[in-house]
Amino acid sequence: MPRTHRRAPALLVPLLLCVGLLAGCANPARGSADDDPTRPVTLRFWHGWSERNEVKAIDESIARFERLHPNIRVKATGNVSDATANQALRAGGSDAPDVVSSFTTDNVGQYCSSGMWADLDPFMRKSGLDKEKVFPKTLLGYTSYEGRQCALPLLADAYGLYYNKDAFEKAGISRPPRTMSEFREDAAKLTRRTSGGSYQQLGYMPDFRFYQNSPDRLLAQWGPRYFDEKGKARLADSPDTAEFFRVQRDLIDAQGGYGPLERFRTTFGDEMSSQNAFLTGKVAMHMDGEWRGLMLDKAKPSFRWATAPMPVPDDRPETYGRGYLTGTVAGIAHSSKHQNAAWELLRFLTADTDQVVAFANAIHNLPSTNAALASPALDRDTAFRTFLGIAANPHSVGMPSSVNGGQYIASLRDFSFDVEAGKVHDLAKGLRRLDRQIDDDNLQSRN
Repeated sequence: MPRTHRRAPALLVPLLLCVGLLAGCANPARGSADDDPTRPVTLRFWHGWSERNEVKAIDESIARFERLHPNIRVKATGNVSDATANQALRAGGSDAPDVVSSFTTDNVGQYCSSGMWADLDPFMRKSGLDKEKVFPKTLLGYTSYEGRQCALPLLADAYGLYYNKDAFEKAGISRPPRTMSEFREDAAKLTRRTSGGSYQQLGYMPDFRFYQNSPDRLLAQWGPRYFDEKGKARLADSPDTAEFFRVQRDLIDAQGGYGPLERFRTTFGDEMSSQNAFLTGKVAMHMDGEWRGLMLDKAKPSFRWATAPMPVPDDRPETYGRGYLTGTVAGIAHSSKHQNAAWELLRFLTADTDQVVAFANAIHNLPSTNAALASPALDRDTAFRTFLGIAANPHSVGMPSSVNGGQYIASLRDFSFDVEAGKVHDLAKGLRRLDRQIDDDNLQSRN
């Protein structure tokens, strides 16, 4: 997902006020490592942020940490991909990172099962950090695998609906859609075509290849069950999966069909550019993350816009407000010789309330602890409050971890491309085949 959405001012908590879980204030914790975190040491922290405001936010975070821990120096390296970090972790050595972060929650299963990232539970037990109280349940879910907590959430992302208020008013629509039926009806009302049949404005682009429209993000509105208790794929067993594809097909048909929509999609500009299809008014409703609001504020579009949760299935109106959650994860390298010191840094970045709030405010992402989500210091503009609500909604979901990372999501994506293009003639049979493929891939990764 795009990561041009991170930043950070901050208040340094006076040492005399430090209690409980505030990182850097408790006695240094020692997990299964034997290094002394009170001795002088240099830690290497690798992360993926690259924009100027993001790097500035990281540097300010590190400066705050070093003031609390004058014996620990942190050398940060930004714009590091998962592939580069993984290669360094496999190689080990003095140049490998001690603490590493990733934008890809899909890979947590690999990090945990391979032991590439250290088990954090011993560190949390010794430092008195109760993860169940500190972090939201969904975020804990995507930072662990088969009971092994090898990562912690470092800010979060939620997906909701951006909509063009001027287009809504012109179409006579008084509020954003809350159910999938309303979604289809509003999309049709908002779609405008010329006398020659070409699109002037599309209500909603349902194609799975469009920007953030990965199928798993819309499927989240049904709260899908990807795997059973034994880890077997179960998409075919759930009627929700078939209903999801039917709703997407209805959205396509209501706006002119797959072929015309695909041709219109090819006229869109790059997602991160000034020619973004929502920004230019080519689409009136758009699924995106909380970071888009900051970009829209800077771009100053020619129309009024607002945010809302994505619609939910017609038979589950009580779940309205839910959404798809993901985010950045961070952990300690298994090869680090300074794991106790690394834990002090990781604990500060992920569990210190003031630090998490400052970092979230700086780069316009959601904070990833319960205390930070409730903090009065958190920026709460109208658009951002929508995503805070999605993050707090008990029906919101993330993706379950898998032994081979996001391979099952890639398989679902490829299958969804075929479904929307009309290449899957028997959906039930196709879903059973998809389940078998996911199971075979998982089995191969374990062997």
